Amino acid sequence: MGVSTSSPENSAPGKGVAVVTVDFPPVNALPVRGWFELAEAVRAAGRDPEIRCVVLAATGRGFNAGVDIKEIQARGQRALIGANRGCAEAFAAVYECEVPVVAAVQGFCLGGGIGLVGNADAIVASEDATFGLPELDRGALGAATHLARLVPQHLMRALYYTSRTANAAELHAHGSVWKVVPRDELPAAALELAREIAAKDGQLLRLAKAAINGIDPVDVRRSYRFEQGFTFEANLSGLADRVRDTFAKPDTFGKEDA
Repeated sequence: MGVSTSSPENSAPGKGVAVVTVDFPPVNALPVRGWFELAEAVRAAGRDPEIRCVVLAATGRGFNAGVDIKEIQARGQRALIGANRGCAEAFAAVYECEVPVVAAVQGFCLGGGIGLVGNADAIVASEDATFGLPELDRGALGAATHLARLVPQHLMRALYYTSRTANAAELHAHGSVWKVVPRDELPAAALELAREIAAKDGQLLRLAKAAINGIDPVDVRRSYRFEQGFTFEANLSGLADRVRDTFAKPDTFGKEDA
């Protein structure tokens, strides 16, 4: 259980690719330490001069179910602050990784999962993948910055306000998902794209990543931290607890994005 980094294989086709895998059963709702571990693993892979592409993957039922809400309920504001900072670091690590990051998404990708894939360079998804921000149902806010990188502005707003999800085929139609495949073909499809990227010159890839980030119209780190301020305000005021207690839908996965 935790975050691990591996090479898909030692032979030439896998050269230059690192796979960072998240495994926090039962649904990949990450505790505070998990977000920081993920951030460090992605940054370390990007710093490795032998690596030219990183695949971000997960085990189990779904890719990511946000933060571990049980930890926040048990530890209060200290855990909320930790989750806020951990999510910000993990999302930034994906965006700022020195080499391209391919997200391999299966099952549910919710809350914090949107922050990760929204900051990735490319997304390969299984046919059963669903993407959404159920934040308003759980008394929280955040990651609209990243959802806006996946769907057009008005659809982002409608999905955010309703807590509805979009499936992989819909995101593929919007151009944000590179390829949709059967679930059992997801690892191979993600590696196929990663290997194609990794076949390029490593130094030039790093320059390309820096150049593309440099022309991005939105400062994703600043934008997300701005959103998080409203999440904390909702918690300090007691609004978050009231929404969870009186209006929120049953918490199927036991998570909430910070």
